[in-house]
Amino acid sequence: MNLILAAAGAVLFLVLAPLLGGLIAGIDRILTARMQSRRGPPVLQPFYDISKLWHKERAFANPVEMIFTTGYLVLIAFSGALLFAGGDLLLVVFALALAHTFLILAAYAANAPYSTVGAERELIGVMVAEPILILLAAGFFMITGSFFASDILASAVPPIVYLPGVFLALFAVLTLKLRKSPFDIATSHHAHQELVKGVTSSLSGRTLAKVEIAHWYETILILALMFLFFAGNPVLGIIVIIVCYFLEILMDNLFPRVTWKMTVKSLWIVTILLGVANIAVIGLLGGVIG
Repeated sequence: MNLILAAAGAVLFLVLAPLLGGLIAGIDRILTARMQSRRGPPVLQPFYDISKLWHKERAFANPVEMIFTTGYLVLIAFSGALLFAGGDLLLVVFALALAHTFLILAAYAANAPYSTVGAERELIGVMVAEPILILLAAGFFMITGSFFASDILASAVPPIVYLPGVFLALFAVLTLKLRKSPFDIATSHHAHQELVKGVTSSLSGRTLAKVEIAHWYETILILALMFLFFAGNPVLGIIVIIVCYFLEILMDNLFPRVTWKMTVKSLWIVTILLGVANIAVIGLLGGVIG
């Protein structure tokens, strides 16, 4: 029975995540447009864009980018499927890191100035985000005695009670993962930024479409990680996720991009002050709580 539920969760993620991720991207664009006093595109515009990219004539800066972008999409989808199957969070985190390595290699393969700068900044982004994701897995293990998402969801007390600092640190990293200002250092959708698109600037057609679909998958994956903090309280979890995403859009429209140095400093400070401190407190309390 557990195996059937795990398989069902993985399949549902693989099928529904890109649809939900695309809808979220469409709503994101509309809210951004409203904040900028514009009408904005239709909510289904992201799907129209993907369809257009998928049917474009193939053109590569380097043919090997097709392999790297495919690896990026497959690993992101695998990470999410594993999470929704109730799998090991550590494996999810490591698979995510490997996925972004493929994206970085795809950008380097183009051998173009903007994509190279984007690749280097994407590498910095991985370096910044990985510590808090590992702390998240460690924190869940300390309070539940397991790295498995299924066990975390079954915990008697919502993990947010014991891990508020880790949650806030994850919210800070969410800004980087969603590629929102002020931490959209590797790529940006805003023309006023000094580096537009960055890591994907040399990608086109199906290779770019696969990267966008992978981003939709990753968006749902990261939001699902936030949902784990509210195990046993799904309604509260959904409300918090909606509020957090709205705040991300608001910050994206209020703050300019910071430099990569400031990104590293600020997010590492947040990780240490909130994430590490929270884990240290749990360690001092000792033992498995949940």
